[in-house]
Amino acid sequence: MFILTVAGKEKEGAYSVEDDYGDQILYLFEQEDDAERYAMMLEEESYPTMNILQVDDALMIKTCETHGYNYTIITPDDIVIPPTIGHDII
Repeated sequence: MFILTVAGKEKEGAYSVEDDYGDQILYLFEQEDDAERYAMMLEEESYPTMNILQVDDALMIKTCETHGYNYTIITPDDIVIPPTIGHDII
């Protein structure tokens, strides 16, 4: 799986999206190509430059569950577009 981080700030956290309830949701991309496309869309919306990191699937999910982070797995069949507001780093 792949996550997005702000380039140069990889140790500060991963990119997340705020849902309708104000909760942060970490995007876990199954495919690197999908993560790259999403990162390009973010840059077009004046977000900072993103870096794509490959992560261990089981470890990332366990970490999220242990710390109470919300996450969603983005499959190749999913269509996601960046929000105009509500991005953060978790």
